[in-house]
Amino acid sequence: MTVSDTERSASDDLERATEVFTSVRPRLFGIAYRMLGSVGEAEDLVQEVWLRWQKYDRDTVENPAAFLATSITRLAINAARSARARRETYIGPWLPEPVDTTADPHLGAERGEALEFAVLLLLERLSPTERAAYVLREAFEYPYRQIAEIIQLNEPAVRQLVSRARKHVRTGRRTPVTRDEQRRLLSTFVTAARAGDLTALEELLAADVISYSDGGGRVRASRFPVVGAPRVAKFVKAFAPHFWAEVDVAWTEVNGQPAVLLTRDGEPYTLLAISTSEEGIHEVLWVMNPDKLTAAAAAVAAD
Repeated sequence: MTVSDTERSASDDLERATEVFTSVRPRLFGIAYRMLGSVGEAEDLVQEVWLRWQKYDRDTVENPAAFLATSITRLAINAARSARARRETYIGPWLPEPVDTTADPHLGAERGEALEFAVLLLLERLSPTERAAYVLREAFEYPYRQIAEIIQLNEPAVRQLVSRARKHVRTGRRTPVTRDEQRRLLSTFVTAARAGDLTALEELLAADVISYSDGGGRVRASRFPVVGAPRVAKFVKAFAPHFWAEVDVAWTEVNGQPAVLLTRDGEPYTLLAISTSEEGIHEVLWVMNPDKLTAAAAAVAAD
């Protein structure tokens, strides 16, 4: 084989490797994002898998998609362990980084599981291995046998992990209202919040509502969750004059649900989302950390 033939063969091989990787990339990102709740960290892991895939002896891989899914999951489990340690020193409440779901509603998943803010927050309380088993089964419908191979446990143990995670999510998650009703509730909340209307706010909120403000120490934000309808309503009313001054409101979609991006002087300021049920708004999520607003801002700019 001539040098030219060798180079051509290597180029063709890399092209095939690129095609395979590109075809499964949305799923790889979807797994990593659901595991970590961070767009940046998920992208970093996808890039790491790509680099490993280029260097790997691909002739030994019978099922490239399974190989790549295994690689991203194991990396995500390790990253989640490190992230848990970092979040113990995170300043104030931690919220997932909003991800734009207008282009890909389920981020490569067969099902949209573990994408809503409410579910991602519940999964944070699971061990990384439990989270991986749940995500692979519920979002991507992997068979238990394959999940066992990926996370290196036996099949009965995997079934137990998934069952335990399902119960945790089912217990903690309330039945959401329709998308239209959620949008109406968020719109009404924004109107009441801007006006500092205490009565209107209390009428919207579930009795045990929790307000989380994620500033990450980068901007001024409440460092503790605010709990209970009266306290949350008073909290929102108290900062209304300063918070909403000269703020523009743009509707967007993140994590498969309606949200609003607040901007001031053209700069992203806050991403506001809510979790709802028939009882009203039971979570108010203020994503204020500038590092977490990039994807949401890009989605609004693209509209």
